[in-house]
Amino acid sequence: MWDKLERKLGKYAVPHLINYLIIGYGIGYVLSFLSSVTGINIISLMTLEPFMIIHNFQFWRIITWVMIPPSMNILFALIMMYFYYSLGRVLEQNWGTFKFNVYIFGGLIISVIGAFVYYGIYSLINGGGVLGIGQYYSTSYVNMSIFLAFALSYPDMQVLLYFIIPIKMKWMAIVYGVLVTYELIVYPWGARIAIICSLLNFVIFFLSTRNLRRIDPREIHRRNEFKRAVHPDPPVRGVVSRHKCAICGRTELTNPELTFRFCSKCNGNYEYCQDHLFTHVHKE
Repeated sequence: MWDKLERKLGKYAVPHLINYLIIGYGIGYVLSFLSSVTGINIISLMTLEPFMIIHNFQFWRIITWVMIPPSMNILFALIMMYFYYSLGRVLEQNWGTFKFNVYIFGGLIISVIGAFVYYGIYSLINGGGVLGIGQYYSTSYVNMSIFLAFALSYPDMQVLLYFIIPIKMKWMAIVYGVLVTYELIVYPWGARIAIICSLLNFVIFFLSTRNLRRIDPREIHRRNEFKRAVHPDPPVRGVVSRHKCAICGRTELTNPELTFRFCSKCNGNYEYCQDHLFTHVHKE
């Protein structure tokens, strides 16, 4: 499926997409700093607010929320941008530009759809729109999907946490999973939807890139039948076979449908099954 899509749409893929995401993060941090200095809440004009998009036609919010930083701490910002730049670059090199594009843009689209679905459900239940959904959508959930993809692809890769602590990606993913589970329990539904959307993108992408035939019941049955044919069940303990093929080792206990005969031309007491009686090399 992916090869067909790439042949048709691969020419539209954006090379080095992670570079543009990091630049967007940087712009978001600068705007956050200007907001705190000037007192003008620029970030509030960038959030993913379905109410403002639908009623005030502020369509730019569909894109600008991706630049909203999860923290104002400059040290954390620099570490975060370098860390996710490294992860994104490795993923694009190994997956290819097209698949990396699909993964990132797919996550953004699912998040936007999730915000509008939540807004629609809330409006139907409460008889009116709601503001404040945008506070739950930022670069943190884009980063979540990148991190999970990398951790699953390279679970044993060791990284230096904060450039000091060596730790494998799989252990970081476990800690991350515990934190996400806690957030799903204690956070309000707006935040839960944002988290679920980022995880949904991760699940959909990896299910679509895995060979699911191996868990198909028919495929499992076929493999079991093949194993039984190649490696017959061992004889019952305590029961000794009377016939055994000198070539394949099958007996009347493992394969009762076979016929066994001794070879008169072999120098010794050699017995063969019907499949090897006339095809074996005579022993002298």
